Amino acid sequence: MLTDTIVLKYFQGKQYIPDIPNAPMRSQFRGFPLLKKCEGCTIDESICPAGALKANPLSIDLGKCTLCGECACEAIQFSNYYKLSSTDRDKLIITEDMTPEEFEKAAIRARKEIRKVFSKSLKLRQVSAAGCNGCEMELNACSNCNFDMGRFGIDFVASPRHADGIVVTGPISDNMAYALEDCYKHTPNPKIVILAGACAISGGVFQESKKLNREFLEKYPIDLYIPGCPVHPLTFINGVLDFITKK
Repeated sequence: MLTDTIVLKYFQGKQYIPDIPNAPMRSQFRGFPLLKKCEGCTIDESICPAGALKANPLSIDLGKCTLCGECACEAIQFSNYYKLSSTDRDKLIITEDMTPEEFEKAAIRARKEIRKVFSKSLKLRQVSAAGCNGCEMELNACSNCNFDMGRFGIDFVASPRHADGIVVTGPISDNMAYALEDCYKHTPNPKIVILAGACAISGGVFQESKKLNREFLEKYPIDLYIPGCPVHPLTFINGVLDFITKK
């Protein structure tokens, strides 16, 4: 029986991604936008369903962008670079000639106290504040045998009382505003707040809806913004890892 298990393991190989920070991404993935305005070209801002695209000067707000690719042209191309997280909301606005390396270097500000408290173990309570379940399913995949987020000491827990912070997905509807704040208040200090996905960061395509109540974001500090629609597991894990371990 043991021999069969060893043989099976040999043929299956490693089920997990061994090097998460340097894992390759498929070429079709739309990640970091590369912007270089062509001479004489016209950018139509209205083509963006989330209002992330600006023409003068040319920029894309990753906090709003759904990565739908509708704006793709000679001036706007999407690389498959997936490390898109930032501790500063303004840093999510990508401008002309900005490179992924420049973005990654400046996007996450290291905080000694975060590294000291959370670098070895981070337990998170995920709150779906009227999400479509896209980001929620991707966050669930972070803990599967492929991505295996738990090996870094990062796990999702069932109760805010057991958590070190909360991860918010969805645009935060009026019906979920109280539940989100209640979850935050029952999470013991010190705690962190992570917004995952375009809906959580900006409201996404629902940002003009009268059914949203985003007062939570004005009342409490946000520690990390992780763009995507939905958020890719590699984007989420690398963002959190950089946040809790970067020096």
